Amino acid sequence: MIRFTLLLLFLPSLVAGPPEVVDAEFHQHWYQGKAELSRYQLKQSRYGQLREGNSVLIFVTEPLLQKEQVKRERGEAAADTVLKLNAQHQFVTGIYAYSLMTSTFTKVDYRRPTTQKVTFTGQDWCGHSFMQVNRRDSRYAYQVRSYFQNPGDATGTFEKGAVLEDELMTWIRLAPAHLPSGKIRIVPSLQYQRLKHIDAVALDGEAELSKVTNTEFGEQALFRYRVVFPKLQRTLDIFFETEAPFRIEGWTDRFPDGGQTMTTSARRTHTVWEPYWSLNGNEDLGYRNQLGLPR
Repeated sequence: MIRFTLLLLFLPSLVAGPPEVVDAEFHQHWYQGKAELSRYQLKQSRYGQLREGNSVLIFVTEPLLQKEQVKRERGEAAADTVLKLNAQHQFVTGIYAYSLMTSTFTKVDYRRPTTQKVTFTGQDWCGHSFMQVNRRDSRYAYQVRSYFQNPGDATGTFEKGAVLEDELMTWIRLAPAHLPSGKIRIVPSLQYQRLKHIDAVALDGEAELSKVTNTEFGEQALFRYRVVFPKLQRTLDIFFETEAPFRIEGWTDRFPDGGQTMTTSARRTHTVWEPYWSLNGNEDLGYRNQLGLPR
């Protein structure tokens, strides 16, 4: 049985940062015709209470059409190779359920990854919402479609040079040695925006990368990438391995919820490498057991 506590005990150390990603190693790991699927035990704060749930992170490389910014499935139109992350989170609040999913498409680059597109969909029994961000020249344009009055339907652009919270995990897998640090301008994740019904704007942030040991994720050394959002009174920590392929071990997200400070947390429990898109028969249900997911 896996035990969770809300307080992380860790020892930060001033050591060398992550090594550079090497092209040959990256190709060997990521271009196998498979995807990396990891299941996380999720404790999601919602309405001031923690909810048990599951998160699944799916990383896979694929070609993204440069103009349309959709997956190239036929033809020879110009496309970028991207590392795609599908992040799905499911939990229940009382009688009704939430299903949240964010897809991030980040161009493969070992120094300054560029995210081309992010989409988010959220469903619960009250209604559902959709948000999409596309890179247009040197800035990001967004659109929101929502059942809820705030923001309802909206479009706009983010300021030039803003970092997307939703690209941090793909950035970790591609170029952790070049994660932004210090004072940054950052767009909160599309999921956070929609759950909190906040405006789609970039905010001031403080980012820091350190190596820690003796955490809730075990005694092994891990890198912790921390982003503080002062305006939101929020602190996001992402923990990942110190060597390639820099697998995500888990995360914590501390923010005000229900009149108190709560901590959402997720811890990796299972990982498999499979071409999941072809495992869609009833005879393939056993693969869910390998991921620690209910059938």
